[in-house]
Amino acid sequence: MAFDEGLASRLEEIITRDFVHVSGLTETRMFGGFGYLLNGNMCIGIHKDTLIVRVGVDVAPTLIAEDGVRPMDLTGRVMKGWATVEPEALEEDGDLRRFCQHAIDFVSELPAK
Repeated sequence: MAFDEGLASRLEEIITRDFVHVSGLTETRMFGGFGYLLNGNMCIGIHKDTLIVRVGVDVAPTLIAEDGVRPMDLTGRVMKGWATVEPEALEEDGDLRRFCQHAIDFVSELPAK
């Protein structure tokens, strides 16, 4: 299993339903995962059964303080400004939508690639 197909399906449904108005948001598959770029910048992704969100260094500590959220560390080195959300923190679609909103809010302020 490269990534959780069920989580990917839920994510795709939320993106197309709640964030269709966000210009520049595109689906991508890379490095055995699934996710979304915003204006060419990595924004939201799925690695195995976890959600990865790019939220910036100001928001990340607040999210990481929540149950089921931890710093993103896929290679042994923490990526600042990113968070990994465990399945138990994504049981409700509202939670998944909230994490997506944080990522979209941050990445929308970055220069396009």
